[in-house]
Amino acid sequence: MAQNLPLPIQTMYAELVERCSMDRLIADFPVSGSFFTKTANGRNYWYFRSGTDEHGKRRDRYVGPDTPELQQQILKHRQAKASFRERRMMLTSLQRTGLRGPDARTGRILEALADAGVFRLRAVVVGTAAYQTYSGLLGVLLANRNAMTDDLDLAQFPSISIAVGDQVHLPFGDILKEVDPRFEAVPHPIDGRHATHYAIGNEFRVDILAPNRGPDDETPVALPALQVEAQPLRFLDFLIYQEVKAVVLYGGGIAINVPAPERYALHKLIVSRMRIKTEQSQAKALKDLRQAGELLGVLVEQRPYELQDLWTEMRERGPKWRRMAEEAVGLLDWATGTPEIRERFLSTVGAHDEAPSPANKKDTALDDPSDAGGMEP
Repeated sequence: MAQNLPLPIQTMYAELVERCSMDRLIADFPVSGSFFTKTANGRNYWYFRSGTDEHGKRRDRYVGPDTPELQQQILKHRQAKASFRERRMMLTSLQRTGLRGPDARTGRILEALADAGVFRLRAVVVGTAAYQTYSGLLGVLLANRNAMTDDLDLAQFPSISIAVGDQVHLPFGDILKEVDPRFEAVPHPIDGRHATHYAIGNEFRVDILAPNRGPDDETPVALPALQVEAQPLRFLDFLIYQEVKAVVLYGGGIAINVPAPERYALHKLIVSRMRIKTEQSQAKALKDLRQAGELLGVLVEQRPYELQDLWTEMRERGPKWRRMAEEAVGLLDWATGTPEIRERFLSTVGAHDEAPSPANKKDTALDDPSDAGGMEP
């Protein structure tokens, strides 16, 4: 069972998230420009208008959806200064408690992507690199055996990629090459003119993903904000909707976006049932279930109502969703070595199996929730 971190350590991680987000804002937007809002379908979004360049032109850059936290960061923008040394000291203190950061190569890649504006433009880190941040977000020490990885997965909604009206300064592959020139685009198996992942031989791999919102189709989809193409995947819209901010414990801390932990846990239940074809994929399925089980053991205490709502949402998406989720829950005893987590999870969500569907609401393209296009019939 995950061990709770002392309250001061939990508070320090939350402060580091705020500090890194603030310093990222300072680095991205110089004081010579100004912030302003645009409205889309009744919701406000912040943009930054730079001062004029040598050609007398101005550029508008996307900052993020309007939230009280972002408003406070913008108010502090002109007065605040980057504090790398202080953040580094905080990060070192967090690591001494057992909190895990990425390996050096993954850290350098995430740092380069952050500097390029990838996370400002709403890309989301998914997979184990995201899982590594949940100890800090949830205030618990998660098992190291579930946090090992040699790849990096990034995802974005195509509609968000279009709607932000901004893009990174270099094609995505060129950003990676600045970190390690050995990175090469791997031709897509359907059409070799396209690439949705980049690799350093067999050493390291970066996958770019996007939700599959319609019929099954493996054709790459464009993500213009990131200047890259992505592999469409079923079930991904459930995972990356309403991403949250986290900090990667590398350097002075790197502000990134990750899925909400409760969405991550339930999504891992689903994808574990998709990895049953080969010995290698079965090993990944076991890792999926271990990650899901460990998170669920924490979330039933910390976020039971969120779990109830999302479990209902997942099951109401269709019979395939229900079948795969329920099969995975049945395997939690085998994956975790104890029936306790499964029993506590079912006790938490079981009374809500017949709950009515959440009320429909109209969301903007900059929110991009799952919709009927991504549901099973």
